Amino acid sequence: MINDGGAIVVIIGAPGSGKTRAGKRLAKILDSPLIDTDKVVVASHGPIPELFAEFGEEYFREREREAVADALLQPAVVTLGGGAVLNAETRADLASHRVVQLTMSPAAARLRIAGSRRPLAKNADEWQKLVSARQPIYDELSSLTIDTSLMPMEKVAREIADWLGNQQQ
Repeated sequence: MINDGGAIVVIIGAPGSGKTRAGKRLAKILDSPLIDTDKVVVASHGPIPELFAEFGEEYFREREREAVADALLQPAVVTLGGGAVLNAETRADLASHRVVQLTMSPAAARLRIAGSRRPLAKNADEWQKLVSARQPIYDELSSLTIDTSLMPMEKVAREIADWLGNQQQ
């Protein structure tokens, strides 16, 4: 798929899988802006755990949807929060974009999410349940899947960049 002026690539996947870290490195490789939709929401509305606590998940998801809709219009590397794909409009929007899914093993998740403030994945059991429920959506939306469990983020970013280069041919 050739870029139509919107997002260069969209990175989705499980909480803690490295979407932001890989996105930063990929944006540098491509000399492109990075839009992390979670950071957009935080900048406009405050920390995500506080939004969940004060206003609930539905309120957060509405703010997230606004951030995603805007980001997908920009010529940038876009990283989505793990639950952004739960929105039907977002899923429909992603159909016209190149989407990469980052995954990781439960063992890697235990290490990465330990002590995290993620409102829906505070521990490995919650993470596993969340990912199991979302995995069919991630799989349906993505054209490339990379397991980041043991792979340095620089290599993940290079693999995505190579894949994007092949998509242009």
